[in-house]
Amino acid sequence: MGRIEKICFDLKDQEATLDFGQKLARLLMRSAEYPTVMFRGPLGAGKTTMIRGIVSGLPGGAEAEVSSPSFNILNIYPTTPETAHFDLYRLEGAGLDPESEDILFEGNRLVLVEWSELLPARLMPEQALVLEIQIKKDHRVVQLSSVGQVQLDLESIG
Repeated sequence: MGRIEKICFDLKDQEATLDFGQKLARLLMRSAEYPTVMFRGPLGAGKTTMIRGIVSGLPGGAEAEVSSPSFNILNIYPTTPETAHFDLYRLEGAGLDPESEDILFEGNRLVLVEWSELLPARLMPEQALVLEIQIKKDHRVVQLSSVGQVQLDLESIG
């Protein structure tokens, strides 16, 4: 296992973001353990689009309708492994209900967390892949790093 310091990729458009997400899904499938994947970036950066790409790259993902779960905090998609998609934008520091906390730490699902910077400190995972998406003039930059030790060959995505 290794710590990912910082790897950046340019994404020229929505198709490139979806493609990147599908490639990341394939890498996550090869991992012995699924790290929590935490997304950061301003509104409109492409976090939900990236998640749509990841989910579509998983077995069963073609049947999943990915949307931002802003009003219910959590969507579960029928992929293999099952995917839990949290969107903490409206959480505003209120914390998660006990059932959502259990899902966050069960370890048998792929967990994707939008607006992960709003996750209370006591709920931060020990191992996570962090994707920070920045909006540039005519493209996006996704910067990957890790919290703790994460084993993924991210260089193979590029």
